Amino acid sequence: MASPDRIAPDLPAAIARLTEMIHEAGFIVPFTGAGISTECGIPDFRSPGGLWTKNRPIPYDEFLASQEARNESWRRRFAMMDEFGGARPGRGHRALASLYRAGKVPGVVTQNIDNLHQASGIAPEHVVELHGNTTYAHCLDCDSRFELAWVRERMAAGNGCAPDCPSCGGFIKTATISFGQAMPEAAMRQAEELTLGCDLFLAIGSSLQVWPAAGFPLMAKRNSARLVIINREPTEFDAAADLVVRQDIGTVLEPFIVH
Repeated sequence: MASPDRIAPDLPAAIARLTEMIHEAGFIVPFTGAGISTECGIPDFRSPGGLWTKNRPIPYDEFLASQEARNESWRRRFAMMDEFGGARPGRGHRALASLYRAGKVPGVVTQNIDNLHQASGIAPEHVVELHGNTTYAHCLDCDSRFELAWVRERMAAGNGCAPDCPSCGGFIKTATISFGQAMPEAAMRQAEELTLGCDLFLAIGSSLQVWPAAGFPLMAKRNSARLVIINREPTEFDAAADLVVRQDIGTVLEPFIVH
């Protein structure tokens, strides 16, 4: 458990201390999880009522082995699109985009797949997506890109059957990383480079339970960076942090929004 002096006692103290740390830092790496997007109407995965409490995740090997699993995966994706497709960046996203424009943040490392960092104004090449992106699809064999509307049209025309790639016959999947699927090597390298270059690492809205992504905060700390954890619930890494903020993420980060 984090020592009491590391835990901000209230919201004003949290904002004051975070402001000081951001001012002193020259190279900040935000690492974001589902908690930054909940105020945008996108539920997280693990909390009561979260997506994984409603549907068992479909593992990658099951997706490859079963047409029905591929059909079900796409049915779920379009149900999510109908419910959350209109989500827009929240205060946390906009605050990080302001720090990005100010030159404090060279890139964001995210576990999220919702594309909201890009929508907030951070260049796509500076958003490191460890778990992929659910706003488009690609062929698992030839890597051709497909828009979700095209997949939906083909499924409707094919009695709910997920289409295969028209170029090579490979399976088409959202550009996300499923359980059992290899982590993206290029994104992992980019995340490591950012982590080792920073002097302030902000872990925001992540339970820090999913590995290997959860290893980046400790990597930063071991490389002499300051570590801030902003999350409603305690994490296993709180004791290693220089500052722990258990307050609403949007409210904590809102003062850093520059319009």
